[in-house]
Amino acid sequence: MAVKMRLQRHGSKKRPFYFIVVADARSPRDGKFIQKLGSYNPLTIPASIQIDRQKALDWLHKGAQPTDTVRRILSFKGVLYLKHLLRGVTLGLFDEAAAMEKFTKWSGEHDAEFSKRQETHKKSRQTGRQPVARRVIRPTSSPRPAQQSAQPVNQAESTAPAEQTADNAPASAPQSAEAKTE
Repeated sequence: MAVKMRLQRHGSKKRPFYFIVVADARSPRDGKFIQKLGSYNPLTIPASIQIDRQKALDWLHKGAQPTDTVRRILSFKGVLYLKHLLRGVTLGLFDEAAAMEKFTKWSGEHDAEFSKRQETHKKSRQTGRQPVARRVIRPTSSPRPAQQSAQPVNQAESTAPAEQTADNAPASAPQSAEAKTE
């Protein structure tokens, strides 16, 4: 009997909530399961994951195959790293105390990084919320067109042909196609 560690969906439409379960590979997604290991809520930011490390580690040692998503969750929570360290203990590379020391060191660093990520997210959400009544004044970085910044033109000059006005135009104003050809 092939045993899988997978997600079992709960929650309403477009509001998923998952249980992490150990189930027979032939049973349906939301069907019968052997044991519940934890829960996963992807709607919270960051996603909330609660898992019993010891149960998950026992099932991995028994040969349960995690699905891709559950594998990522187990990796994030350190279950796969702990399995790796315990494998080193069984091979005689180091003792169990050294393995637990490495795992607690990794766990402390991981928790610190995770809490830092949570704080930056909270700060970005707080700064992102601004009152609707506040008006943002943006400086104009692009120069005004030459027509608006130039002095008012007399009626007589505006009726003159384009060739004559091109000579009198300011240097920053674009010249017409006829003036460029001469």
